[in-house]
Amino acid sequence: MKKAILSIAILGIFFSANVSAQTETSGREKVYRATHTKVTELKHTKLKVNFDYQKEQMNGEEWLTASPYFYPTNELTLDAKGMLIHEVALDINGKKSPLKYDYKNDVLKISLDKTYQKNQDYTVYIKYTSRPNEVKQEGSAAINDAKGLYFINAQGKDPDMPTQIWTQGETESSSAWFPTIDKPNQKSTQEIYMTVPDKYVTLSNGIMKDSQKESNGLRTDHWVMDKRHSTYLFFMGVGEYAIVKDKWKNIPVDYYIEKEYEPYAKQIYGNTPEMIEFFSKKMGYDYPWAKYAQISGRDYVSGAMENTTATLHGSDILQKPGQLIDENTWEDTIAHELFHHWFGDLVTAESWSNLTVNESFANYSEYLWNEYKYGKDQADYHQLEDVNRYIHNPSDFKKNLVRFNYESREDVFDLVTYQKGGGILHMLRNYLGDDAFFAGMNDYLKTNEYQNAEAHQLRLSFEKVSGKDLNWFFNQWYFGNGNPKLNYSSTFEPVKKQVTVTINQTQDQPFEFPLAIDVYDNGKPKRYNVWVNAEPKTIFTFDVSKAPDLININADGVLVADITDTKTPEQYLMQFTNSKEFKNRYAALNGIKDQVGKNPAATKLLAAGIKDPYFRVRMKALELMDLTNPEQMKALGTDVEKIASNDPKTLTQASAIAALAKTKDKKYLPIFEKGVNAVSNAVRGNSLGAISAIDPSRMASLADKIDLSGASEDLLTQMLPIVVKNKVTSQMANIAPIAAFYPFVKFQNPELGKSAEEGFNWIMSSDNLKATESITKMIGHAKSQMGDNPQAKMMISQILKDGLSKKMDLLKQNPQKASSINPQIDVLNKAIEDFK
Repeated sequence: MKKAILSIAILGIFFSANVSAQTETSGREKVYRATHTKVTELKHTKLKVNFDYQKEQMNGEEWLTASPYFYPTNELTLDAKGMLIHEVALDINGKKSPLKYDYKNDVLKISLDKTYQKNQDYTVYIKYTSRPNEVKQEGSAAINDAKGLYFINAQGKDPDMPTQIWTQGETESSSAWFPTIDKPNQKSTQEIYMTVPDKYVTLSNGIMKDSQKESNGLRTDHWVMDKRHSTYLFFMGVGEYAIVKDKWKNIPVDYYIEKEYEPYAKQIYGNTPEMIEFFSKKMGYDYPWAKYAQISGRDYVSGAMENTTATLHGSDILQKPGQLIDENTWEDTIAHELFHHWFGDLVTAESWSNLTVNESFANYSEYLWNEYKYGKDQADYHQLEDVNRYIHNPSDFKKNLVRFNYESREDVFDLVTYQKGGGILHMLRNYLGDDAFFAGMNDYLKTNEYQNAEAHQLRLSFEKVSGKDLNWFFNQWYFGNGNPKLNYSSTFEPVKKQVTVTINQTQDQPFEFPLAIDVYDNGKPKRYNVWVNAEPKTIFTFDVSKAPDLININADGVLVADITDTKTPEQYLMQFTNSKEFKNRYAALNGIKDQVGKNPAATKLLAAGIKDPYFRVRMKALELMDLTNPEQMKALGTDVEKIASNDPKTLTQASAIAALAKTKDKKYLPIFEKGVNAVSNAVRGNSLGAISAIDPSRMASLADKIDLSGASEDLLTQMLPIVVKNKVTSQMANIAPIAAFYPFVKFQNPELGKSAEEGFNWIMSSDNLKATESITKMIGHAKSQMGDNPQAKMMISQILKDGLSKKMDLLKQNPQKASSINPQIDVLNKAIEDFK
C-alpha cells in the first residue's frame, strides 16, 4: 500500500500542530492487539460473481474449502460485511446439503455437519449479495474509505467519468465482497468467474484461464490464482481499458490504462520489466508470480495497492507528456507496489502490528530503485525528504515501529512504518554491508515464502547470515520509539594537537549507534567511523595539525536523527566543496538560506550549487538566490540565464526561469516566450508566471496553454494566482486542490491564501458543476486525514456553508439556470452533511 497524502503544504498547515489526529492514541485505553488466533485454515476460495450497476451491488456464489488449523472444530466463522446471505450449504462433489448458520454484526457463523480434524478439508457453499453501500466501517488517514467494493459512475451519469469497478481489501475489507476470514495471517489459493458487459475488460489475481461469451451482451472471465496469498490481496477490476502488453522473460507484464492515456502507457509504466529484473537479482529471488499487471482506478481511496499480480493505482498515475518530461511522479510508487510482491505478498506480515515487514521494505525499495536507475544522489534526496517528514512530525516520536497497542489497525499506516522504517533499513544495510544485508533479505524470503512473518524472523535471518547479534539494533529501532536528538561541541588542545568532540544525546532514552564524523584539517575532511554509546555524552579524540576548520557529524547521512548544527557560511561552503555525499551538499545550501545576500561566502556557495552535477542541488541553489541583488546578479546572472535555456533537466530550467522572473527584466522575455511553448509543464508554468509579472495584459490569452488537470502542487501554486486574476474559466476546476482549503493556506502563505480565497469565491459564484464537485471531492478526501480534529472539521464545515450561501445567491439571481445550479447545491449539501 502506498498512502495517498493530500498536499503537505496545504493540509500540513493545519494538521502540523495536531497531526496526531491521524494516528495518535494517547489518552485512550490501550489494548494489546494480539495476532489473530487461527482456528480455521483457508485452502481455496472459488467465486462466481456478477454486478448490478443500478443498485451498486454484486451477486455472488462462493465455494470455500478449509480445514481446522490445529484443534478439532464443528464451526466455521467468517467475516461478511453488509451482505445479504441467501443460502449456506456443505458441498460434497457438487451435492449441496443445507447448513445452519447465524449472521449478525457482520459475522457469519456456520454450524458444520460434524466435527472436523486438522487437515480434514470441507467445502462450504454460500450464496450472497454484496452491498458495499451498507458497510458500516469507515476509512482512515491511510485508506479513506472501507467499503471493499467500489462502483464508479455505475449508472453513467457523469460524462467526464469512466464507469469502473474495483476492490480494495487492505486492511480488512475483502469481506465486504466475499465471506472470508479477513485477517492477514490467512492465505488461500483462489479462482474467480466474473460476468460483465462484453465491452469491459476484467482483471484479477493470477492468470485468465478462460473467457466465454454469454447472452445479453455479457461475458464471463475465469481467473485462477494457484499460489497462496492473503485474503486482503484478492482483487477485481472492471472497466473500459486499453491493455498495453509488455513482458519480463516469459512473464506477461500488462498495463491496463484508460484509453485517453494509452499513447503514454510505456512512458508511465515502461520501466516495470527493468524493475522486476533489478529486484529479482538484488533479492537473489526471481519474481514469484505468474504475471504482473497494473491498473488505475478513479476516486481511489488511497495511493496504490499491491494486490497480488494486479496492482491498483490511483488515477494520479495518469500523466501526459507535459508532466512526464519533467518527472514521472508515480515511478517511486510503481517500484513500491512491485517490491511488495516479495515483501508483503510472498511473505506477509502476520499481523498489522508487524506491518513494517511489508511497508518499510516497500518504502526502502524506492531508495534501491533510485540508486540503481538514477544514482545515489537521487536515492539520498528521496530518502532525505521521507525521513524529514518523520523527523518533523513530533507526534510520531513516541510510537514503536512494531506496536501492539494501536487504537485502530489503520493507525500503523503512518510515517513511522513507512518513512522511518525505510530509513532504519538503510542504517541496517550500512551496518551489515551490502552482501550480508541482501543475503539476509534472501534468507528471510526463502525461509518464509508463501507464509506469514514478523520482525523477529527478520532479525533471525540477518543474524543467521551475518553472524552478528542484532538485538541491540531491533530493540532500539523496531521495539522502541524515537530517535537520537544530537548536538555536539569540540575543544582543541594545541600541545597534543588533538581535537575532542563530544556527542550529546538530548532525548530521554539514549541510543547506541555507529556514526560517521568528518574532521576538516587544513580545509580537507578526514572520515572517522566511531561508535556512540547509549549514554547522554560520548567523547572522541582525533589527531589534527591545528584547530579544525569544520566538524561534520552524520557525515554519511545514514543515521536517522535530529541534529542541531551551527556553522558559518564559510564552513558551509567548505562542506559543500569537499563533500561527495548529496546530503552534505544539500544541507550546506539549506544552512545559508538566512545569509543569502548578506555574506559573500553564501553567494559563492550558490555559484557552486548551480554547477552541481545533481539537478536537485541546482534547483535548491536557484530557489535560494535573489537576482534583484546586484552582487548576486553579477556573480550568477549569466549562468542562470544559460540554465534557463539549456539545462538538461526541465525542472531545473523552470527553477532558473523563476529566478530570472524575480528581476521583472524585459530582456529575459524571449526566454519566457519560448518557455510558454515548451512541452514541459514546469517550464510553461514558470514562463507564464514570469510573463505575468512583466506584462499581465497578456495572461488571458496565454493561461490556456497549460494542462493543469492532475498538475503538481508546485505548478498549481504557481498558476493559481494567474488563473484567478485572469478568470481563466477553463482552468477553474483545476485550482480546486488549493482553493478548497484557502483559510489554511493563509496560515503559511498569506499571499497565496488570498488568491485561493478569491478562487473559491469565484467557483462558488459561478455556474460550474465540475469545479464545485472538485471542491467537494478534495474536502471529502481531507476528511479522513483530519481524524478527531474538531477545529479543522469546523473550519471545513464553515467553508462549505459559505460556498452553499453563494450558490443560493447565484440561483436567486439566475432562476432560469436552476437545472444546472441545483446539482451544485446538492453536492454542497451532501458534503456539509458528511461533515456533521
